[in-house]
Amino acid sequence: MTRAFVALGSNLDDPAAQLQRALLALAALPGTRVAIHSSLFRTTPVGFIAQPDFINAVAELETTLDADDLLQALLAIEQASGRMRSFRNAPRVLDLDLLVYGDEVRHSEVLTLPHPRMHERAFVLQPLAQIAPDYMIGAHGTARELAARLGSAGIERLIE
Repeated sequence: MTRAFVALGSNLDDPAAQLQRALLALAALPGTRVAIHSSLFRTTPVGFIAQPDFINAVAELETTLDADDLLQALLAIEQASGRMRSFRNAPRVLDLDLLVYGDEVRHSEVLTLPHPRMHERAFVLQPLAQIAPDYMIGAHGTARELAARLGSAGIERLIE
């Protein structure tokens, strides 16, 4: 089994329900279980700001799927939810990002591991720090340290 972290986000069509359905879909993947997932967090948009707030979370998976198969499964879950890729940082029904896959380091056109900007994104680090506070993100520091550095402005933990 390989430990993987996936970031989940949505800001269209009942985002909290979209994330709950996505967590169920992740748990249903062959050879995969959701070990733990964070609370849901309401976050302000990044980049294109003229859109609704997002609901974000992070899930830790244990999987026998390889990184490429897991990525394809994430894309299939997004597509099944109605994800449209109209422009960068556009509103979306569901966004699933493979953040980490074991200790794998990769830089390809299709997949970069670990995710190249996860250490800069409070909307990823706040939920990650909740479920894996001591997880080391490269040479940048632990999830807890990075989340504290970036702060929680524009992020609200939702009661589940």
